[in-house]
This record gives sequence, C-alpha cells and structure tokens, in this order.
Amino acid sequence: MVQLVDSDIRTREVLGWKGVHVLHYSGSSCSQKLRIFLNLKGIDWTSHLVDLHSNENFKPWFLGINPRGLVPVLVHDGAVHIESNDIVQYLEKAFPSPKLVPAGHENEVAALLRHEDDLHLDLRTLSFRFVFNPPGPPKPPAALESYAANGAGTVQGAKDREKEIQIEFWQRATKEGFTDERARASAQKFRAEFDALEQRLANAPYLMGEALSVLDIAWFIYAHRLSLAGYPLPRLHPRVHAWKEKLGARPEFVKEIVMPAEAKARIEATHRAQAIAGKSLEAVAGF
Repeated sequence: MVQLVDSDIRTREVLGWKGVHVLHYSGSSCSQKLRIFLNLKGIDWTSHLVDLHSNENFKPWFLGINPRGLVPVLVHDGAVHIESNDIVQYLEKAFPSPKLVPAGHENEVAALLRHEDDLHLDLRTLSFRFVFNPPGPPKPPAALESYAANGAGTVQGAKDREKEIQIEFWQRATKEGFTDERARASAQKFRAEFDALEQRLANAPYLMGEALSVLDIAWFIYAHRLSLAGYPLPRLHPRVHAWKEKLGARPEFVKEIVMPAEAKARIEATHRAQAIAGKSLEAVAGF
C-alpha cells in the first residue's frame, strides 16, 4: 500500500483533514474507478476537484500532496494514500462491508490489479490518440517544468522513479506524438487482455465469479474508455461488451462516466475525421 510519510508531504494542511477526502478529476479513468467503488461501498466522502485539463496536478500545491502528480489521492483522517488500486484495497479493509474483494482471494485480486495497472500508460496512449486528440503537445513545456521542479521527489521517503517515468512519457509524446506503432502495440495488448476476460465471463457473470468485485470496476473503466476510443468491443469480445453494458446501466457506475453532449460531439467528430483518413483505432490496430 502506498501511504505517504511525513517527509513526502509539503502541502501540510491536508494532515489536519478529518474523514474521507478525495482529490480527483471527472474524466480521469482512475478517479472514475475510485468513485464507483465509493458509491458501491456507500462511503461518505468530501470531494476536491483537480483540473487535469489545465494541468493543475502539476502545480506546487498538488505536488505537495502527491509528489507523482497523479489523481486520485485519498486523505483519510490526515493520512495520505496514492495510487488508485492501493486506495481501493486500503478502503476495503477500512470499510469491509459490502465486500468487494472476495474473502480468501485478497492476494489474487492484488496481483490482478497490479497487472491491470501495468497497462495504464497503454490506456493513456490510446486515449490521447483516439479520444482526446489534442491539436498540439499534450502537455505544455511550462507544465512539465513545474512537474519536474516541484514536490518532494520522494514516495515513502525514497527517491521516486515513477515520477521520472511519467515525465519521460510526456516528453516522448511531445517529441513524436502518439504514433501508429505505439497505438497499435497498445491496442494489441488490450485485445489479448479482453480475450482473457471473454473466457472468464464464459463461466460466470462477473470476473471473480458470482459476485461483483473491485476487478469488475477496474476493467469496466478500461472497457468504457476503449469503447470511447473506437475499440470494436461488440465484434471482438461480445461477452465483455454485454458485461460492460450491464454494469454501465447501474446508477453507481453511470453517474461517474456520464459525458456532456458537447464532449460526445467532439469525440464523434474526431472519429469521423479519423475514419476518413483511414486512421481509426480499428484501422491502425489492424482489427
């Protein structure tokens, strides 16, 4: 579990916060995952929005809370927890009912969530290429300079390699964009993962069996985001598509992924332009 130590935290006011506080962004996939988890648990929490669109997460005050510059962040009675999968596992122990990690499967779920998290940069690649599609560099130089210069630079008291990985990702994206090659490789990874989920769902209604679990929440968010990117889920993985649609109809899920009409229109326009150019996700990935 990634709970920060005192020396990691420079925005000291959060140490006095009581109760459950979440720093998050509406369109962040990891934030959506955590909010769905909180909804299903029925946990009361205080919201603190961090605007990723304006790169608020790279400003000194936020880097003083999470040196990695990522959302969501949980502050529970002054203790700061980062990394969404660690947060939900922490909350599962702190608020054990209703159960979202099957009893006796805690280690298995933790391993499966680590595997899911390993694909996060692939999800980001496909999101920026086929969903957000910014006209220029995804992160302005000034934002990256602030990101590099601020925050403790440590997690749990040790120099943090993860922040360097994040900076390298954005620098590469600024230099070369999200190329066909990178997009194809990321899409192929997800195809293999969805094939595996398709097999799981052949034998049970949920990914861990007969009951909804945190694994369903995590993979629902990936399936939803990739559907927005134009991934052909109904054609390639019909069971996964049906499972996603069933979960997406539940109020605890749908309220966290609802999208304004203007945002939907922008994505649809992006997909039309990409299709005309022969650069849709299906075409680039060879699906």
